[in-house]
Amino acid sequence: MYFYKKVYFEMYKIGAGNIGLDQIKKILNKNQKIELSKGQIKIIKNSRKFLENKINSNDDPIYGVNTGFGSLQNIKINHNQLDKLQENLIVSHACGVGDQIPNNVVRIMLLLKIISLSKGYSGISLKTIKRLIFFYNKNILPVIYSYGSLGASGDLAPLAHLSLPIIGKGKVFYNGKISQSSSILKRFNIKPIKLLPKEGLALLNGTQFMSAYATSLIFESNKISYLADLISCVSLEAFDCRYDPFDDIINKVRNHKGQSIVSKRIKNFSKGSKIKTSKKSHLQDPYSFRCIPQVHGATLDTILYASKVLTDEINSVTDNPIISLKDNKIISGGNFHGQPLAYILDFLKISLAELGNISERRIFNLISGERNLPSFLTVDSGLNSGFMIPQYTAASIVSINKQFANPASTDSITSSNGQEDHVSMGANSALQLYKIIENVKYILAIEMFTAAQALDFRKSIKSSITIQKLIKSYRTKVKFIKKDEIMHDHIISSLNFIDNLDYE
Repeated sequence: MYFYKKVYFEMYKIGAGNIGLDQIKKILNKNQKIELSKGQIKIIKNSRKFLENKINSNDDPIYGVNTGFGSLQNIKINHNQLDKLQENLIVSHACGVGDQIPNNVVRIMLLLKIISLSKGYSGISLKTIKRLIFFYNKNILPVIYSYGSLGASGDLAPLAHLSLPIIGKGKVFYNGKISQSSSILKRFNIKPIKLLPKEGLALLNGTQFMSAYATSLIFESNKISYLADLISCVSLEAFDCRYDPFDDIINKVRNHKGQSIVSKRIKNFSKGSKIKTSKKSHLQDPYSFRCIPQVHGATLDTILYASKVLTDEINSVTDNPIISLKDNKIISGGNFHGQPLAYILDFLKISLAELGNISERRIFNLISGERNLPSFLTVDSGLNSGFMIPQYTAASIVSINKQFANPASTDSITSSNGQEDHVSMGANSALQLYKIIENVKYILAIEMFTAAQALDFRKSIKSSITIQKLIKSYRTKVKFIKKDEIMHDHIISSLNFIDNLDYE
């Protein structure tokens, strides 16, 4: 812990133990600074010393240290060119294109790269890893582009852009604007680092682009899971649904954790509702209402499973070659291959897209004119179209999400002249999941907009205290629609409302 300009910061010390997603979330949310423990500093130094002894004691080829890369692996590099080899690697691989990735993802990339390199299997120098820590603590974020990674051999292009500022090249985002990294280094009176043998390879090999996106999107997925349950409860009330499907007995005879959690949430949200306990004229509800625990619960189970795989990946060493002091080995392998992440990202794509899919079906039912609700939720239908077209928008988004949800991990394109003949495409999975999650938010915003409108037609009977408070707060941002208006504006207001809800 320390003070800087009278601002208090809590320090997180990176040690030998594993780090969990909850701890990463805490570090990010509290803007904690990071530093290496004394034990990890010793491990990093010993690893570097071991590597240098190997390089200097014999002339045997060590991949990426004194050889070329990929299909150029058999080309031996002169000893006096080993440092230049590492710089060339970074600048040649910095060929990303497309949109800049969000700053919060870049920040997570930096953190995860530091964690991986600190484990002492990469041969990184203490000076280089401290430069990464300096960037992280000062919130100097390299500019990184969306496209370029095949999700194998590491996230090469994105990690090259992450590494450029270390050698004084590329661009960074700092103090609200993009600048040349060289100018930022001068501002802090520090010089670019001259990379040592193997350091460029250690920086570029790794799955931190995929892992950082996955981390950010797991956090968002948990929030969306909660919001989907909350908003669906508004729809249950608005559509005058039965609550038998949320009974404990239903969950006990089907042993899925997510289903039980969702049912418990729904029961808590609806506790005390007069609509819930009112006599119903119908025996069952459509599946989009009745099967909320099963569908939403399956998504939650997927999030929990993906979180486990991601946690394992974050605490792994994913560069190449691996340096093991204990075994006296420098050994090449394939830990940089992103298949474990590609699978869970694709799995999340499918499961999150389905939250949007079932949400749109509830929207469709709410505007159908059934259950004593007016058609399209407008009193003067015909003259007014009411909520007809918001459902169109939701349907359009559901359709494009289905396209994004097609698995990227089943694709592979041979690269590096055939040396890298199978790749995970996990980076593409991550980018698609990002789009799906943004789209599901739109759908849930439309469901909230629609369900609130429908529930206002049932004012003669009270909902639960939780739902009443939610609607009261919602109505300060999104009004009841009496006649046709530009619905886009209200949908965006609804999106902003749900996005700012506290879900923990």
